[in-house]
Amino acid sequence: MKVKTQSKKVNKAWLNDHVNDPYVRLAKRDGYRARAAYKLLEIDETHGLVHPGDCVVDLGSTPGAWSQYLRRRLSPSGAAVGALNGHIIALDMLPMEPVEGVHFILGDFREEAVLHELEAALTDRGVKAVDVVVSDMAPNLSGIGSSDAARITDLIELAVDFSINHLKPDGSLVVKLFHGGAYDPMVALFRQTFKVVKAVKPKASRDRSSETFLVGKGLKAIKA
Repeated sequence: MKVKTQSKKVNKAWLNDHVNDPYVRLAKRDGYRARAAYKLLEIDETHGLVHPGDCVVDLGSTPGAWSQYLRRRLSPSGAAVGALNGHIIALDMLPMEPVEGVHFILGDFREEAVLHELEAALTDRGVKAVDVVVSDMAPNLSGIGSSDAARITDLIELAVDFSINHLKPDGSLVVKLFHGGAYDPMVALFRQTFKVVKAVKPKASRDRSSETFLVGKGLKAIKA
């Protein structure tokens, strides 16, 4: 009984925080599917990542808030529908409700066949190199430090490898990272790969969350 009571208290506290969260209210007002849109908005505005005409790849896109933001960012009028100046290709292993102008691929980014499908989508659009890769991919965390670090590392290394092979020389990569065993090695990997590396904790990230975002700009080396 004590466990159930405690669980109810935790759920009620989470629901209360969620309902009163200013970014949740903003998302509802602005038509975003999740408060996460404001994390990317702040990162983009601070570091000047996305520009009209860009091709952006959104990894781990579901439920679609980042794709929604990118779609508006590449719209000449900032609208959620209508003209789009650029390309957005989104990918996730979970289904995503359509976002106008966004090409969505359902699949696991860790699988070679899915990567080939993503590469084919770029080719079909005449895209020779990507301007920006954004990744909100995160594994299901087990609470076991070494296991979680390995899972996080795997996803970030895949995003970095994709960026090395597909980004423009002055392109950018944004990934989600958690403080813990994977943090220092992944920062080191970014510093090996990019000319400029920044760690960002957006205001829309909850204070109690250990998540942060790494921003890498400008590839140090281009694969021949």
